[in-house]
Amino acid sequence: MFFDRFYPTRYYESAYIIDYKELYEEGYRGIIYDLDNTLVPHGARADDRAVELLKGLMDIGFEIFFLSNNREARVKMFNERIGAKYIYKANKPDPKGYLEAAKTMNCTPKQTLVVGDQLFTDIWGANRANMTSLLVVPIDRSTDKIQIVLKRKFEKIIIKKYLKSHEIIRKFS
Repeated sequence: MFFDRFYPTRYYESAYIIDYKELYEEGYRGIIYDLDNTLVPHGARADDRAVELLKGLMDIGFEIFFLSNNREARVKMFNERIGAKYIYKANKPDPKGYLEAAKTMNCTPKQTLVVGDQLFTDIWGANRANMTSLLVVPIDRSTDKIQIVLKRKFEKIIIKKYLKSHEIIRKFS
């Protein structure tokens, strides 16, 4: 089916409730994160919650990588307290950035998780790179730029189909 390419491997309310220890036990070793509305509201610095999560994941043994379509200044600002590797202006959903990130983390695509809030960039790109894609509900949609607001309308349709096909009952507003 056409929409399947946009379906995430797993779907979570937040990047902060994922059982990363379980995923580590399953053999995952690298995590590629989107920033805006995945870990913090659009344009925000890494807050204490994000830093605690990411540093904790590094302590478990995960490699962390940021993949963003944003400018370097944005990614660099977020990354100041974390110190992970990153690619800016990544041209997501092109799989090249995802594959380069995995290689940089010394991971195969099968060992790599991708966490993001957008189907047409984060999730589709991860799927194209044969990586496990974890969709999270956006942190704050009020900060979305107009092009993202428009994409969200189409995402809502696909997410409804995804939830129905996976027999997941969840109200999505």
